[in-house]
Amino acid sequence: MEKLRILIPKGRIFDNVAKLFAEAGFPVSLADRTYRPQIGADWLDAKIMKPQNVGELLELGSHDAGFTGIDWIRESGADVEEILDLGMDRVRIVAAIPAELDGAALKNKRIVAATEYVNLAGEWLEKSGYNYRILRTYGATEVFPPDDADMIIDNTASGQTLRDNGLKIIDTVLESSTRFIASKEALKNREKRDRIEELAMLFQAVLDGRDMVMLEMNVAGDRFAGLVAGLPAMQSPTVAPLHGNGGFAVKIAVKKNDVPELIPRLKKLGAADIVEYDLRKVVA
Repeated sequence: MEKLRILIPKGRIFDNVAKLFAEAGFPVSLADRTYRPQIGADWLDAKIMKPQNVGELLELGSHDAGFTGIDWIRESGADVEEILDLGMDRVRIVAAIPAELDGAALKNKRIVAATEYVNLAGEWLEKSGYNYRILRTYGATEVFPPDDADMIIDNTASGQTLRDNGLKIIDTVLESSTRFIASKEALKNREKRDRIEELAMLFQAVLDGRDMVMLEMNVAGDRFAGLVAGLPAMQSPTVAPLHGNGGFAVKIAVKKNDVPELIPRLKKLGAADIVEYDLRKVVA
């Protein structure tokens, strides 16, 4: 079979995607100053590119699938298929201005808006009724105001960098996260489509597993019915009799966030010998 050609962005997205691949069962390694990571599957061929380029390269058909933020897909207008929202690297594309400025007053003048997101910015500025000129930036957009721009449109995770540079957010243009996307041409190939869907299933299983834990416990026979009635579970709990008619062993998968409240409740319902452990994958 022809290899599935994967694009992975450099930087923080690469680290998170590499971890996702490793947890899915495909370890990733990358030598210094190279752009060809090795992935532990002979049917995968990977290359590192900037996130801005991933969508358009997939549309051109030179690669089959890849990872990038939905912000860069919308910015480039790339005609690709979104397979899975990985929920990683969450950022907001925001409009921000110097803290001392009145946002409404900017609509009374022609402004300069500095941004890497030329298309997204143009759409938002037009819709918002500004008279504007866009100044294309190539990083460090937050340093342009107030001398060289009245406004920036940029990505932020927490907003702290903007505040540190004396800026305030006046609107959110787009919320973004890393997506697993595919070339529409690749999806026409049955074998490639199957491989892409298999990867998506494994990725989703890893993501679900990160949010879940397994709880195992023992319960006496006379308290079994009450315990089971109070259990949350993905489907039904797994139950096995203990040796010598000593009650039952019960196993359930639950949300990590529910555990602090759940364990004391289970104890009151008669659970004993409660054990909690992490899950690697959860396939629904």
